[in-house]
This record gives sequence, structure tokens and C-alpha cells, in this order.
Amino acid sequence: MGIYEELQARGLIAQVTDEERIRELVNNGKATFYIGFDPTADSLHVGHFMELCLMKRLQEAGNKPIALIGGGTGYIGDPSGRSDMRSMMTPEQIQHNCDCFKKQMSKFIDFSEGKALMVNNADWLLDLNYIDVLREIGPHFSVNRMLTAECYKQRMEKGLSFLEFNYMIMQAYDFYELFQNCGCNLEFGGDDQWSNMLAGTELIRRKLGKDASAMTITLLLNSEGKKMGKTQSGAVWLDPEKTSPFEFYQYWRNVGDADVLKCIRMLTFLPLEEIDKMDSWEGAQLNTAKEILAYELTKLVHGEEEAEKAQAAAKALFSQGAAADMPTTELTPEDLTDGSIDILGILVKSSLVPSRAEARRAVQQGGVTVEGEKVGDIKTSYTADTLGKGLVVKKGKKNFRKVVMK
Repeated sequence: MGIYEELQARGLIAQVTDEERIRELVNNGKATFYIGFDPTADSLHVGHFMELCLMKRLQEAGNKPIALIGGGTGYIGDPSGRSDMRSMMTPEQIQHNCDCFKKQMSKFIDFSEGKALMVNNADWLLDLNYIDVLREIGPHFSVNRMLTAECYKQRMEKGLSFLEFNYMIMQAYDFYELFQNCGCNLEFGGDDQWSNMLAGTELIRRKLGKDASAMTITLLLNSEGKKMGKTQSGAVWLDPEKTSPFEFYQYWRNVGDADVLKCIRMLTFLPLEEIDKMDSWEGAQLNTAKEILAYELTKLVHGEEEAEKAQAAAKALFSQGAAADMPTTELTPEDLTDGSIDILGILVKSSLVPSRAEARRAVQQGGVTVEGEKVGDIKTSYTADTLGKGLVVKKGKKNFRKVVMK
């Protein structure tokens, strides 16, 4: 089985421009391909994870990845899938985020001599002359056609700014630049990027008279059709300072029964033969599958040692033990009133709920336990001494924190 057939079997391929050409390129290690990452935060998140894994798979098959950091496009912001405009970042924020991305990507991609490239589109986009772009690039884009693109549809309802309208042109220019100067013959991206990617292949064809290819990756959606990688407190980050290895493990341990085998197939590097045997699993076996998924992905992102610790902490939690590697909220004396804090305050401070009203509902509905004991009274309080050794607080079956006095 070639790498292209493996990607198909794992359900990773969504759309392609020329299947036979792309199959021949990647199966024979002839693809120099790029994926773009706009530095909208100081960490990559689960939404980027599948793209990083794809780059790793293709590099191991002999192909050459180009990780493009959007230091230039980050000034504009991708409107795809957005209902409003992204907040504008300063040049310093963008550069800081780019630096953070480079460090994280190196865990997945071998950037040693000749094996991969990391480029920043600020190197060419920030020096472009506006009139030159209008004259050289503008004639190759039809406004009527651009307005039908999927990436603009959601923004059109609330108003698409001219700033964002230029994003497609900039992404297309990236491919054009990499094709000429880096030998890049293929672009990969999420399925919501299809219109932007086609614009790049079209620009190369019109300007240079040559063919370039594009392939989109299936978006990681749950059984309800919603993008995975979000929790009540926000995105699931790859940076351990933003999402701890334990929290990362627990996110995957808690995926739905209908999603676990799909996630194992798409995200892990387990052999397909081994995964195929799991297709008949049901009931308690699906919990085992979730543990496999959580362990394998935590190992990929944070290393084997952290995966082992996260797994041990999860097992300790479910046997009502308090593990040292559990996500922890530290309270200060300022969080206490007259030497104690009530359960509602603990739930809010530990980010298990967004407000005291939500905390009250959770307690009244019987969904809160402390050290394995259900809390039924919203006035239940805990002193600094009680909190000294730490208490395991759970909301529902899947959300928990160790709360301790600093």
C-alpha cells in the first residue's frame, strides 16, 4: 500500500485537483508540499494537529514538507469559517507567535538539512508594491468567481471587509512564490481552504503556464458535525502550559463512542490492520479504544513519559485517588472569605463552570462531587486547612480539578 492509499484508508483525503498526478507524486516521494499556519495564537492547537500528522506521514514516505508560517497573512486574518473579523495583532505579537510555532512543529517534522523547510510569508508579502500586485496579479482573479467561494459565504452575511477579501489572493500568491523559488508542486490544507488553494493552482497556471496540485484534508468533526478540539474553557492546545498533558489526555479519553475509532484511524500512527480489528468493538471495549487513542496522541504531542503519567493520573482519578499530575488550581488567601470558600466559588475559580449561577445549577442537579462525595448544599464551604492537601473536585463525569491552597 502506497502512502496515498493509506491516507485514503484512514479517511484523510477530502478533495484533490488531479488524483493520479498527486498519487504518483506522493507515492514516489516526489512531492514538495506546503501547509500554511497563520500565527493567530502563541500555540498550535488540535485543529492543526491533523495537518502536522499528515506532514509527518508524508515526510516518512520520502516527500519534502514546507511549513509556511503566516507572518504576512497574519496581518489580515483568514475569513474562512468566521462570522466576524479577527482581531488585529501587532507585529510583535505575530513574531512571538511565529517563534512559538517553530518550536512546536519541530516535534513532528525533521527540519535537518534538505529534509524540510520552514518559511515565513512575511519575507515576500510585506515587501510587495500595491500597484505592482494590482497589475501583475489582479487580472488573473475574477471578482464574480471569488464571491462564490465557500470561504467567503459566512462572512458575506455580516459584511466582508475589503481587507479580508484580499486573503485569497495572498494565499494564492504564497503558492506561486513557493512554486517558483522552492520547487513546491503541491499544497495541502483543511477542506475549508479548498477555494483558496484552487486560486493558487490557477494563478500558477495563468502566470507560468505550469500545473500545480492541491489536496484538502478531511476536517476533524464529531458525530454531530461540529469541529473537534474545543472544550468549555476553550481550545485544546499543544502547548503544555496552556493545556496540560493530563487535560490533553482526558480530552481524547472522553470523545464520544461514535467518534473514537474514526479518531484512531485518522490521527494515530497505529497500523491499519490493528485498527481494522477494533471496528467490531463495542460496549466496554470502546473505553479501551479511548484509552488507546488518548495515550497514542498524548505520546505524539508530549512524549512517552508524559503519556504514561497522564494515563496513571486518569486511572488514579477514576479509583478516587488524587494524582500529582492532575490539572490543579491553586487558591490564594485572597480567594477566601473569613478563612473559607464555598463550593460555588471553588467551581468558578477552577474553571469548571463560567459563573456562580452555573455552579449553583450543577450542585442542585447533583452533578458535583468533592473527593468522591456528592455535594448537595450550595453553602458547603472549605477552610484553608482542608484545602491544604488538595481536594479533587468533579463536575459531571468528565470535568475535574485538583484544588489546593498555594
